Amino acid sequence: MNKIIDNYNAWANRYDEAPNPTSDLDKIVLRQSLSSIDFFKVLELGCGTGKNTEWLITKADSLIGLDFSKNMLDIAKNKIQSDKVTFIETDLNEAWPVKNESFDLAVISLTLEHIKKLDHIFISLFEKLKKGGKCFVSELHPKKQLLGSKARFIEYGEEVVLDAFQHLEKDYIQSAENSGLTLLNKKDWYDDKKDIPRLITLLFEKL
Repeated sequence: MNKIIDNYNAWANRYDEAPNPTSDLDKIVLRQSLSSIDFFKVLELGCGTGKNTEWLITKADSLIGLDFSKNMLDIAKNKIQSDKVTFIETDLNEAWPVKNESFDLAVISLTLEHIKKLDHIFISLFEKLKKGGKCFVSELHPKKQLLGSKARFIEYGEEVVLDAFQHLEKDYIQSAENSGLTLLNKKDWYDDKKDIPRLITLLFEKL
């Protein structure tokens, strides 16, 4: 995990600027998926440089963003100076410094591929969500991942490929449902309909 954190800290200054079809599609997907859903208190896991935070706070009353990369969070704090937002440096594999039953929406984007054990994440999500709260997951599609697609960036002219864990569609669903969450919908997202999907999104609810 420390290696992944170091990689994201090194990537931070270029993360928002370099072309990234996965991250770019994720921004579109999040807005399309959540525009018709009302939410007020948001927990954003793996918030990074705040690429999705900017839009989420146009709808939310408050948002807490958690991320393990100090450098990513520094950029987010400089970019998004709003009383609505609190950013906290946190390893999601450990206990989260937020109150239980406090959020009506949790968002996880392009983060779970760096988490080996999903159960801790979804059990924690169930605890942090209010009854009726929703959890939106957007991840690199397992089919894309099986072909070797991973987060990567260029540093000093060399390609750096980040470590990732393989999770199948059923792994996300089973872990979430075992925690008590209910799957509301699932969707594949494509760059090109002739290609394999780039992203998968899942929306869960705490009934």
